[in-house]
This record gives sequence, C-alpha cells and structure tokens, in this order.
Amino acid sequence: MSKKVKVKSNRSAAKRFKITASGKIKRAKSGGSHLNVKKSRKRKKGLKDPEIIEGSAAIRIKTYVPYK
Repeated sequence: MSKKVKVKSNRSAAKRFKITASGKIKRAKSGGSHLNVKKSRKRKKGLKDPEIIEGSAAIRIKTYVPYK
C-alpha cells in the first residue's frame, strides 16, 4: 500500500495570493510602496483595495497554492 504524497505549495505564491471563502483569488496591486509623493490621492486610494484574479491565471495559481 503506497502513501498519498502531499503536494508542496509554491511559497512565493502562498505569500502573494489569498483565497477568499468563495474560492476567488485576491492579490495586492503594485506601485504603492514608495515614491508616493508624486502620485495623486485618487491613484493611491485605488492601489489600496485588492484585485480579484480571474480566468486561466486563477486556475494556474490554485495549483501553486493547493491547501490555502
């Protein structure tokens, strides 16, 4: 009898993406960590809320992070 092998999570993907309760994938938007003085308030506020990943990219990321 053979043991079932666990799949390793891709650690970089596990740190970058979160899976919601409904199974969608969230990611943080880039560009908000530095050089913010020259960016408008509207632009910086738009960088706050997370982006939902859809389509084939979401399917690929779910294989990277199987246990989240």
